[in-house]
Order: sequence, then C-alpha cells, then structure tokens
Amino acid sequence: TQVLRKSLQRGVVLSTGSFLVYEAHKLICGFAEVHASFKVEDVIEQADYLYGSGETEKLYRLLVQYKNSDDAELLWRLARSSRDLAQLGSTSAEEKKKLTYDSLEYAKKALEKNESNFAAHKWYGICLSDVGDYEGIKTKIGNAVIIKEHFQRAVELNPKDATTIHLIGIWCYSFAEMPWYQRKIAATLFATPPTSTFQEALRYFHMAEEADPNFYSKNLLFLGKTYLKLNNKKMALLWLSKAKEYPAQTEEDKQV
Repeated sequence: TQVLRKSLQRGVVLSTGSFLVYEAHKLICGFAEVHASFKVEDVIEQADYLYGSGETEKLYRLLVQYKNSDDAELLWRLARSSRDLAQLGSTSAEEKKKLTYDSLEYAKKALEKNESNFAAHKWYGICLSDVGDYEGIKTKIGNAVIIKEHFQRAVELNPKDATTIHLIGIWCYSFAEMPWYQRKIAATLFATPPTSTFQEALRYFHMAEEADPNFYSKNLLFLGKTYLKLNNKKMALLWLSKAKEYPAQTEEDKQV
C-alpha cells in the first residue's frame, strides 16, 4: 500500500560491521554481529508492516520490548508508536500524558545513538512539541527554536521527506498566526523572538507537495487555510476541495 511504502521510505539503511579486539574471536564476534543485525531488521520489517496496516496497539506492544535497545531505528519507531497510541481516543488522559513523555525519551535516546538519523531528529521535534502541551505556553514557545532546528536538520539529512517539510510549514503558520499575548511571552524569552509569515508557511507546504504529491491530507488542508489567510479564495477553494476529496484512511484524514 501507499502508506506502507511511505513508512518504509522513512527508514535509514542499517550499517553493519564489527570491531574485533582479539584475532581469535573474529568468527564468534562476526556471527554475533550478523545475528543481531538480522534480528533488528526482522523487527523493523514487522514494525513497518504493522504501521502501514494501522495496527497502533500491536505495533506499540512489539516495539516497547526493545525500549532498552541501542538501535536508533528501533527507538525512533518506538517514539512514533508511543505518540500514535497516545493520540487514540480510547487512551485515558493519564496514560496519554505518560506515553507523551515516554515518546520524547525514546526520541532523545535515538538521537544520542545516531545524530545522523533524520527520523530521530524529526520525531524528537514532534515529541518535544507535544510535551509543551503539558508544560504551558512559556515552555512551548521556549522550545520552538529547538523544534525548528531539529526539523531543519532532518530535512538536511533527507531532503525528500515531505512530512518534515510540512512540519516546518506548520511551525511557520503557527508563528504567523500567533496571538498578541503569546508574542509578548516570546519577547520575554528571546532577545530576538522567532517570527514567520503566511507566505513562508505557504512556501514550505508547496515544497512538501512537490517532494511527494498528495502525500498527506493535512498538507492539502493547510495549503487551503494559508491561501485563505492571504485572501486568495480561488486558490484556497482549489486546495480545500482536494483536502475534502482525499480518501479518508485514518482518523486524522476524517478530521481534515
């Protein structure tokens, strides 16, 4: 399916190799390395299948077994699945909060294990933003620059990842739309408060669409909303119509 294809595209190829200290242990260590590599790849393959199938709870149960792993590929997927589980309507408020903080820890650990993993940067930014919902507007605004830096680093590492480009667009849209009282808070936190415009947001939404056309219902929605902010009703209608006609496969698609 298209969803599964996109989830597989998010993966970063695992590096192989081993560092052997003693010549006599080469064969044993080499075997252990390959065996571990195959095991990780098997889990990732199964995880990507479950993600593409929308099996949120099964995916979490699979990946949480590896929460102490040193593999960034497993850890960022665990961060994502923890967040996805937190977003389910059936998840209690208490469990949602726990999962939100857990997801940030997993994403942080993924970054520590591999700073060059684009998905680790992406999900760290997303999870850090989510935690801000529990820690108040000052923390959320205070983390805004860090969040954007991680999204930008993710795009540097993988310029084809449309969802991260979309997220930078959302960041720009949020700051362009920011109410005066939040701007006042931002001014107390930063010597030069972060700002943006709807034109800048629009540029990123279009860049995301160019990277992967029709990849996400929410990108279509925000193209329409941004054109409305810019008083271009003709273009707004075009993109909002596309969002309306988008085949609803997820709960978020239905909301869009």
